[in-house]
Amino acid sequence: MSRTAPAPGGDIRSSPPQSNGLSHRQILTILSGLMLGMFLASLDQTIVSTSIRTIADDLHGLNQQAWATTAYLITSTIATPLYGKLSDLHGRKPYFLTAITVFIVGSTLCTLATSMTELAVFRAVQGIGAGGLMSLALAIIGDLVPPRERARYQGYMLATFAASSVVGPLVGGFLAGQSSILGVAGWRWVFLVNVPIGIIALFVVAKVLNLPHTRRDRRIDWWGALTIALGVVPLLLVAEQGRIWGWGSTRSLLCYGIGASGIALWAFVERRMGDDALIPMRLFRNGTFSKTSLLSVLVGAGMFGGMLMIPQYLQIVKGASPTRSGLEMLPLMLGVIIASVISGQLTARTGHYKIFPTVGTVIMGAALLLFHFNVQWDTPLPRTMAFMLLFGLGLGSCMQTLVLAVQNAVPPRDMGVATASSTFFRQMGGTIGTAVFLSVLFNDVGDKIASALRTASGSPEFQAALHDPSVLSNPANRPVLDMLNHPGSGSGGSAVLKDSSFIQNIDPRLAEPFKQGFAGSMQTVFLLTAGVIALAFLTVVWTKEVPLRRMSGLEARAAEEGKGSTVA
Repeated sequence: MSRTAPAPGGDIRSSPPQSNGLSHRQILTILSGLMLGMFLASLDQTIVSTSIRTIADDLHGLNQQAWATTAYLITSTIATPLYGKLSDLHGRKPYFLTAITVFIVGSTLCTLATSMTELAVFRAVQGIGAGGLMSLALAIIGDLVPPRERARYQGYMLATFAASSVVGPLVGGFLAGQSSILGVAGWRWVFLVNVPIGIIALFVVAKVLNLPHTRRDRRIDWWGALTIALGVVPLLLVAEQGRIWGWGSTRSLLCYGIGASGIALWAFVERRMGDDALIPMRLFRNGTFSKTSLLSVLVGAGMFGGMLMIPQYLQIVKGASPTRSGLEMLPLMLGVIIASVISGQLTARTGHYKIFPTVGTVIMGAALLLFHFNVQWDTPLPRTMAFMLLFGLGLGSCMQTLVLAVQNAVPPRDMGVATASSTFFRQMGGTIGTAVFLSVLFNDVGDKIASALRTASGSPEFQAALHDPSVLSNPANRPVLDMLNHPGSGSGGSAVLKDSSFIQNIDPRLAEPFKQGFAGSMQTVFLLTAGVIALAFLTVVWTKEVPLRRMSGLEARAAEEGKGSTVA
């Protein structure tokens, strides 16, 4: 199968860069609406993660808080490829508006939740909308702008994603910390803040986004949607809950079996559906699409591995609040923004893109190795921030390029499904990576803390703390003293897994072994993540660079349809 999108060969490669008659200002106007939609989806994930403990406490469901995240993750992941396919058939605008509307409705319902069960259901509604916001925004830019020019616009969009990752924890921490704002509980504003932003995005997109589209009356692959849900939902469930259930428990094994059967059934259905499939199997015969899909899984796992461990390090080991840790991660997000914009500009000028994920994976791997070898419990924060900046530069060089490569490699009529697939595989990689890395962290940390406590018990400083009357009389130190006095009743690690907040309240001399244990376990995760990124680097090298088209998706599709009618 050809590695480039079918179109009149010389025309697509040699035609001047046009954007369907749209000026740069008009594209930026449309981009503003798309970025608002993307901002909604990316902001919601980070703002909720910071405030979920406060929300769960208020709704008396701390032990159910994971389901609010899991429900959102499941519906957004499943909806993503469906939005992509339907928008290829019926046009992007109606589905993008639908995604924004559903997200606003879901956010409003979340504001009114009175229990964690209700919140999980309403978060699922939110996820249905979120599934279309990111992928359709990138697909719309693909329709409007030629691949060579597209990189710089997608750079702006991914910079928005990075900015929301910084703003989210700050806003979430602030809102969750307020008892009430205008008579409404502070945490409810975590969801309510989406409503005005969503309404603005809705009006902007409705007014400025007018894309020509020829409706394609084809079968809708509902069986594909059902079977992919049957395959993916159990795997997402076990990824989120497996550490609690036990990876070898009956429930986990049942999820593995149902998931594997669902994926096999999905592959069978997709082959039978042909071009009408949710993700047509012919796309996987395209070398660039299949390898870039694998690369999206690996980069997604590596991205979440790094971005999951770094806040944990800042909060548990360094004692930063969620809000402060968001500020301390500014270098990482700054690196993503800088690399996204620069790589986009250079791609537009040179027409080459493979160099960026190649260099980006090397930089990410180097940053993760620096975290593994050089970041200890007492490492100065400026040095850690320098490594964050390096990781961000590598990540920013990879993210938008993967989307661009996929969009450029497929026929124009598959722009939506290809973009959605890229997002889908990155989400799956991130979910699986998160599950594996957290499992490694918490399985390892108990032994690391126990070892650090044994080592510390022989130091004069630790012994002095154990005999210090002020330490013995302080109730905050009681958990550690109980661990030391009754070592057979449970190691320090098993207790700290339930609630690590006491580490920040105990005497610094007693806290040191716990911080050492967590830092040591995180080093293991950083090394494992570096191994995943090394596989990503090999996949990039293995992937062939396809020359970038100089036609936008709409122009290429029109040329393709014109050629078809001429032949007919």
